[in-house]
Amino acid sequence: MAAVLLLTLSAAGRWVRYWPIVFFWLPFSTGVLLLAAFAFDVVTVKLGLHPVEPVPRRRDDLDTFGLIRARRSCRSFQSRPLSEADREELMRAAREHTRPERLVGPHPIRLEYLSAPLTVWPTVGAREFIVAIAPREYDRLSVIDVGRSLHKVVLHATRMGVATCWIGPGADPSSIVAHLGSRFDPSAEHVICVCAVGYRSRFKPLTVRMVELPQRRRLPLASLFFADPGFHTSLATDSPPFSAFRRCYEACRSAPSSFNQQTSRCVGVRNDDGSGLTRFDFYTTTESRYYAPVGLGIWCATWEAGCEALGIPGHLRVLNQEARGVREAPALPRYDLSWIADASMAS
Repeated sequence: MAAVLLLTLSAAGRWVRYWPIVFFWLPFSTGVLLLAAFAFDVVTVKLGLHPVEPVPRRRDDLDTFGLIRARRSCRSFQSRPLSEADREELMRAAREHTRPERLVGPHPIRLEYLSAPLTVWPTVGAREFIVAIAPREYDRLSVIDVGRSLHKVVLHATRMGVATCWIGPGADPSSIVAHLGSRFDPSAEHVICVCAVGYRSRFKPLTVRMVELPQRRRLPLASLFFADPGFHTSLATDSPPFSAFRRCYEACRSAPSSFNQQTSRCVGVRNDDGSGLTRFDFYTTTESRYYAPVGLGIWCATWEAGCEALGIPGHLRVLNQEARGVREAPALPRYDLSWIADASMAS
């Protein structure tokens, strides 16, 4: 424990001759503060001895981009379970966004509600989850559909005032399968990830707060959006016709991803005559079979929500190299699918 180590160091240094006084007070005061924070966390989080927290209010007043900005991963949940009305509304959204006609891939996926004492990290107090299930036989589009569909549910939850936290490597699949019981067929299905849901708590351990700090950093737009499939030239996001999507770029930049690695990339493509916008091609930068395509699905959901808010119609489609006008495709970044504008946009 860091607090004990610092207090021991300061105590030992106090008896060393000519030991500068600052080397005593600095570790001593830091150790005391850490020890106090640890005691506070034990009392408020572990023992739950704190004032009753209210149910967060709905956010129906926010527009789409305000909702995207408001959504933050929750690392500490109240012990209060979701109300029956909130749980039913959340799962209605889950069923709606996993309807076959809403998917990009040909295979069905499922989002199941699970209330169980799963051990997850780095979130505390999580007791309710949405489990994303895809076919056991690997299909990349199904994994993308998981990220895309579940993130639409996450945005709906944010509007409801329900907090969420994407959990991939921090969950034990065998434990999830065991708690699902008869609702899961291990011979035909595969758990892709889970998302913790519940009401946000103001009380969270210092260690969790420290984990959150580096996860707020984001790459600049110039490192995420490009004008060529070779990823040599950054996209002119401030110039027409691409400037019409400026708020979508920022929304995708802030989207969650596994370990906050931001493995998604995008290439903006004009018509052959340069008169308008044709599409955006989406790529992943790693060979990850699950977390990168889930992250790309999150990007797609964010992009679609943003374009709908801006009144720009379009659709997702997988294009071959010829249709994309690409002669040679490198292994990485890997192309996955495109968002195609339904009408060309003038420069």
